[in-house]
Amino acid sequence: MILDATFARGPVSAGTAGDAWLVALLEVEGALARAAARVGLVAGTAAEEVSRVCADPSALDLPAVYARAGDAGNPVPPLVRALQDAVGPHAARAVHVGATSQDVVDTAAVLLARRGLHLIDTDLAAAADTCARLARAHRDDVLMGRTLLQQALPVTAGLKAATWLAGLDGARARVAAVAAALPVQYGGAVGTLAASSGSGVDLRRELAAELGLATTEVPWFTVRLPIADVAGVLGAAAGVVATIALDVVLLTQTEVAEVAEVAEGRGGSSAMPHKANPVAAVSARACARRAPGLVATLFAAMEQEHERGAGTWHAEWPTLTDLLGTVGSAASWLAECLSSLRLDTGRMAQTVAAAGDPQLARALAEALTPALGAGAAHDAAAAAVREAAASGRPLADLVAERTDVDGAALVADGTPDVGEAGAQVDAALAAHTIAVQSDPTAAVHAAGEGGPA
Repeated sequence: MILDATFARGPVSAGTAGDAWLVALLEVEGALARAAARVGLVAGTAAEEVSRVCADPSALDLPAVYARAGDAGNPVPPLVRALQDAVGPHAARAVHVGATSQDVVDTAAVLLARRGLHLIDTDLAAAADTCARLARAHRDDVLMGRTLLQQALPVTAGLKAATWLAGLDGARARVAAVAAALPVQYGGAVGTLAASSGSGVDLRRELAAELGLATTEVPWFTVRLPIADVAGVLGAAAGVVATIALDVVLLTQTEVAEVAEVAEGRGGSSAMPHKANPVAAVSARACARRAPGLVATLFAAMEQEHERGAGTWHAEWPTLTDLLGTVGSAASWLAECLSSLRLDTGRMAQTVAAAGDPQLARALAEALTPALGAGAAHDAAAAAVREAAASGRPLADLVAERTDVDGAALVADGTPDVGEAGAQVDAALAAHTIAVQSDPTAAVHAAGEGGPA
């Protein structure tokens, strides 16, 4: 699709598109055969044959599998039949041992989620590293802080970048925790393990070990906490990405022009040659904006009936796929955005210098506090600001006329008060260094590459 250039950006969409579900389903079936052999339920040679066919499905009648998946209500029944036909009578008993369709679909979904989380984390990590460089390089460069989209008081560009960094590092830590806890699903037809010849608990444990997943005490057929955990962490990551992207969009406005995306061949307009649009930030925000609705669908699908959800379970499959893809695209775009970001520190300083009234108002309140008390001083300063705005006169002149405070002298030195911004930047950078050195996602990355966690 032509829209894929925007909404299927980066590796996650590619990793969840096409035959990704089929590959994951076959990975589960192959692992299940090996696990069954390890607990003595099937012959090792039969399990090896099933594993071989699952790893190379060219012998399977895949057109029939795809054609019959709808009639079966899920793709597993026709896939099992195709596997049994492909491996022959001897090895067929090692196919789908003691399992139900939901065992395979849910475990495949978990594998897809883990791989997607790994890929998303890679882009979040790249974005975080760029934020760390920006925070370090611009630790003390002044930037006008803005609250409710209005100029407030000076901050620093370093603190802005450090705030982004803390958000990304926090999202990464949550992604790692969710990915590490993802469980296998295995319970048989109704969760009793009745078809596992008394070895079901052992088989579930071995299947989990084969796939590098956590085991469980009971199946989670209709208690959808693992899917909810994935949905929640993806939604949270999307929120962090969207916030950073929105900051960039606002800071690139012509009237602000304190940052810019500088990327060859990107950002032009079809009608206005002068435009240099922050395309990567806009696209990151667009992709992230799709996430909350998909998260809501997965949370709504948590309410399921008895031992198998009737439609709610099924609704999870494409929704989870789309959610992984859109958050992955958002993270990929954000990494590109930040890597191309250029900060105009001169422009930032000019904006702060031109905005004397916010600093003057604060200084006035502080100067009046010994005589009036904090509350009354604040009210007096606020009244002076309103009167200056109504009359169109400079606040400094009004302050000098109405009080004993020399308004010009209060801000004459031109040094903005940014409080403990620098110390907080240093703390965020130190925390980031510790997070990188401890490699909190090593298990996720190993599992995402196909190995056990």
